[in-house]
Amino acid sequence: MSVSNVKILVVDDEPAIRKLLRVGLTSEGYAVEEAINGKEAISRVASGHPDLILLDLGLPDTSGHELLEKWRSEALELPIVILSSRTDEIGIVKALETGADDYVTKPFGMKELAARIRVALRHKLQQQGERPIFRTGELSVDLVKRIVRLGEREIKLSPKEYDILRILVQYAGKVITHQHLLKQIWGGSTDVQYLRVYVRQLRQKIERVPDQPHYITTETGVGYRMREADPS
Repeated sequence: MSVSNVKILVVDDEPAIRKLLRVGLTSEGYAVEEAINGKEAISRVASGHPDLILLDLGLPDTSGHELLEKWRSEALELPIVILSSRTDEIGIVKALETGADDYVTKPFGMKELAARIRVALRHKLQQQGERPIFRTGELSVDLVKRIVRLGEREIKLSPKEYDILRILVQYAGKVITHQHLLKQIWGGSTDVQYLRVYVRQLRQKIERVPDQPHYITTETGVGYRMREADPS
């Protein structure tokens, strides 16, 4: 799917934000449609068949969460990236758990947003976890043989550390919530502090400077994000 063939639906009631997105995304080569409320968004999704939705959580006639729940319950599989304020961590987590692909906080930079869009579209076409060997910088993860290397050095991980890394690798470039990791690895009953301990241990093993992580970054109050894979 070339950028010129990608249609993005912007759902936001703020004229200034819509204009910013229209100008910025058009300059990136995307086709842009707009909706100012939930009713219009539903109509445009039904008739316009966008390839990706940028969805504001605070709409005048409904909430972004309700739209997200509606579309995911209808098995709408296209990527949805949330636009939200920096103070809305609970809302962001709820949206990600409901099925949003990613989020960008306002105010945002177009380069960051464009990167999030590329990742979301790429995951629509193929899961990076399907690659037998994941590589980003000096880090490589063989998902078949379960071998992790930093440069030429093999890294020994505990089973839980490897499980965390595997999930992050499968969704590289996308944020994975604390709740998702806890559910996948511990069945959801473990405290988030336990997860933080394992992530800290994992960083000690794969990061050159653990206190300034290069591969596994923290999304404050939300979860973690693995750096994207290097181009094939």
